[in-house]
Amino acid sequence: MRQRIFDRIQKGELVRGTHVFCGAPMLTEALGLCGFDAIWIDMEHTAIGKDQVLNNLIAARAGGAASFVRVAWNDFVLTKPIIDMGPDAIIFPYVRTAEEARFAVASCAYPPAGMRGYGPLRALDYGNISQIDYVDNRFRDMLRIIQVEHIDAVNCLEELVALEGIDGFIVGPNDLSGSMGHIGRPNHPDMMPIYDKIGKILKDSGKLFGVSMGFQDEIVAQWLERGINTLFCGTDVEYVNRGASALFTNMNRLSRNL
Repeated sequence: MRQRIFDRIQKGELVRGTHVFCGAPMLTEALGLCGFDAIWIDMEHTAIGKDQVLNNLIAARAGGAASFVRVAWNDFVLTKPIIDMGPDAIIFPYVRTAEEARFAVASCAYPPAGMRGYGPLRALDYGNISQIDYVDNRFRDMLRIIQVEHIDAVNCLEELVALEGIDGFIVGPNDLSGSMGHIGRPNHPDMMPIYDKIGKILKDSGKLFGVSMGFQDEIVAQWLERGINTLFCGTDVEYVNRGASALFTNMNRLSRNL
């Protein structure tokens, strides 16, 4: 999956993703079958637990989509069992400094380079990958992604880009705008030069450069102009709510004609 993601990026094609917040495996599989390149399974702002993550990883693969898991925090204890489940990418939220970014990278690596304990199962394809091949090579196939969602991260972004072991960056406009005193207003005019700065640093970095946001044509177009190669929009909950609301409205319309 890693190579497939970067093949799209290198061809100048957009990696198209969506978010999973309720964690129902059938919905995750269905979203993959819709054609999304990647499914973001969120543990930070949801009730999704480890069991559900595992089932959603299986569902994402069944639907043909890469699995991106955002862990609840930059904590190697929280991160370790998720990595052992074999996601295609792991996302560390709210990283603000180079030191925190190095810690995230170390959480993904085995000693002496890192501090990850050994115990993969699904990541080994249940034993179809040899232990030596995995620890020497295959574990590096997982993308390690930092979220840029605080002004401190923007201020040291060039240093973060230069760090070894980070494969990509995904901007979180809501928290980033909140760190600038504009919580709930990610499109505030004060944020535009900050977003432009991020684009100038990341556009030609050779890394995955994405944004996670609600879909608005004009705002998405602005991010495309800044050079993003990855876009996550929408949620499983949103799709169900929108579809159910539309159906209910139609049922009401028909019932008034009886």
